[in-house]
Amino acid sequence: MDGTTTVRCSRPIAVGEPLKFGLSTPGGLLAARELQAVADAVGRRAEMVMAFEDFFATPPIAAMAVAAYCGAAPIITWEPWCWTDDRSPAVVRSIVSGALDEYLSRWADEIRDWGSAVHIRFAHEFNGDWYPWCAMVNTNSPSSYVSAWRHIHDIIVAAGATNTSWSWSVNKVYTGVPVDIDNIYPGDDVVDRIGISGYNGGSATNRGGWRLAAEIFDRTIENIKVVAPGKPYGLAETGCVEQGGSKADWITDYWSYLGNRLDISGSVWFNENKPPTDWRVNTSVSSQAAYRNGAMSTISPFSSSV
Repeated sequence: MDGTTTVRCSRPIAVGEPLKFGLSTPGGLLAARELQAVADAVGRRAEMVMAFEDFFATPPIAAMAVAAYCGAAPIITWEPWCWTDDRSPAVVRSIVSGALDEYLSRWADEIRDWGSAVHIRFAHEFNGDWYPWCAMVNTNSPSSYVSAWRHIHDIIVAAGATNTSWSWSVNKVYTGVPVDIDNIYPGDDVVDRIGISGYNGGSATNRGGWRLAAEIFDRTIENIKVVAPGKPYGLAETGCVEQGGSKADWITDYWSYLGNRLDISGSVWFNENKPPTDWRVNTSVSSQAAYRNGAMSTISPFSSSV
């Protein structure tokens, strides 16, 4: 199809902005073919595109510009480690000590000079225990995490890069997560929005079995409302596998959940195959059809479908 198609929205958009549809694909911000393939499959273009960046990469200005040109807000998940070399907690310590200030200033200057909006999602899922920057692993602490966050934020904003929006992104809270999120909140003055990572890994993982969206997200949302009342929040990473239940039914329930939760501003689907977990929307004909139905049911009547 081409052109603009008007569809009826089941989500009452008068209450706030329409739900934003986001994607993360293996190729990141420049993955035009990957993004278009999903758009063709589900009948809707992504309004947000998320990419993961090595902390020592150069600022991805050209890639962000491509995403913005295509009508999608760029989200940079900025990971404080070196993908090919240093995966230790030393990067966080270096940030706090000021040893990387010159490097941070380069990011600040280039983002400022670019001038368009970008969401920065620094050191995500810090309340877990699987990354070297997590608050309760290695020699880290909640205070060291907060110090690193505030230091980076202050350097970039002080340089005039006020086109940045800062997304504090937690892993969903569940029994066994090492630390409560209220101990790691950097503060209202340095956080613009909050993201939640949560997946239905079914029987493909040891993450608690088959769970619907409400079971995955509701507890964390209630915590967020206490920790940061009034801050907007959305689903920063999510996905579902085929193993353990009906993926099509899960996706149908997921979109119904989003349509009824007017407090959730948007959702980014992690559209990647990470064996044994294949999170992609089109792992089966039924999952693709369910995703398309849901994506189209929450689209704004002023948005473009594919």
